[in-house]
Amino acid sequence: QVQVVESGGGLVQAGGSLRLSCTASRLPWGLYRSGWFRQAPGKRREGVSCFGVSDTTTSYAPSVKGRLTISRDNAKNTLYLQMNSLKPEHTAVYYCAYDRAWIDRCTLGDNDYTHWGQGTQVTVSS
Repeated sequence: QVQVVESGGGLVQAGGSLRLSCTASRLPWGLYRSGWFRQAPGKRREGVSCFGVSDTTTSYAPSVKGRLTISRDNAKNTLYLQMNSLKPEHTAVYYCAYDRAWIDRCTLGDNDYTHWGQGTQVTVSS
């Protein structure tokens, strides 16, 4: 059974930084796209950033460009999200997700992903 586990969330002051990690295990052999999503209290889940098959295929939501950086270590099957200059409105549960990919592109739509983690809480205090 596929396991996706996020870590690295916590409480941080406004202006601070966090790096989230996500490790996927037992993924069936094949190519995958992966992404980070977040759900703030009372809001719908939204896509934040994603990777396609290749390391050079990435996408960011317009609201996070320049402040968040997605990266990964393929040897460890680990996805990262570096978040800088955090604000209270960035408080949310952050999820990562994986899905089989047959072309090298990624999307920020959560319907496009099959394997999800339980999420990690990020709380930014003012």
